[in-house]
Amino acid sequence: LAAHWMNGRFAALHAVGGVIGTCVSALFLFLIAVMNAVILVAILRAWRRVRQGGRYHDDDFDLLLAGRGLLARLFRPLFQLITRSWHMYPLGFLFGLGFDTATEVGLLGLSATQAAQGMSPWSVMLFPMLFSAGMSLVDTLDGHLMLGAYGWAYLKPVRKIYYNLSITLVSVLVAALVGGIEALGLIADRWQLSGGFWSLIGELNDHFGLLGYLIIAIFVASWLLSLLIYRVKGYDKLELSR
Repeated sequence: LAAHWMNGRFAALHAVGGVIGTCVSALFLFLIAVMNAVILVAILRAWRRVRQGGRYHDDDFDLLLAGRGLLARLFRPLFQLITRSWHMYPLGFLFGLGFDTATEVGLLGLSATQAAQGMSPWSVMLFPMLFSAGMSLVDTLDGHLMLGAYGWAYLKPVRKIYYNLSITLVSVLVAALVGGIEALGLIADRWQLSGGFWSLIGELNDHFGLLGYLIIAIFVASWLLSLLIYRVKGYDKLELSR
């Protein structure tokens, strides 16, 4: 119904919404990068201290990690409600109701466009079904990989610090990279900039799916490099004083 009512009005709203959406997305990513950078500095100080033989307090480090974000501070009492494994299911359901990824928003737009062109509702429902199947597959693989990473990191305190140092650094780089590409793409589009660099930025914005593969490659490369440095430097032999 909304698609039929808005048919013919999309052009004007698309121009305004594109600018607002890109600005909000880029600013949010830059904010994430800044917040993670502040935490990265604190973790780096802890890492340098333990490498120099300083004391390590596991509770203090957990408190540092738990306070990484504003929402973590606000909702910390609610986290205590999760006491059983099955409690994660209703939590995930609520999370899914309010979580809109870029792909999901694009899916909604595609569904609305096809519905406005007369496609039957049953055919339109294929889009969310395929989306759900893809998300289930990717999130399950991601869960297994992260479980393995967490299992390795939390066996020893030094691994825990090194793991959080690596993952926070990559988070800062990825958030700044994606936010920068979005912001530069908006600048190039508004001022009609062209050339070698701006053409590359335009290609990345036009093929954002490729950027997703680039981010996965960055995470994989960073993990391999971090593991290599960890083994070569012999950090696993560090004994932390408590």
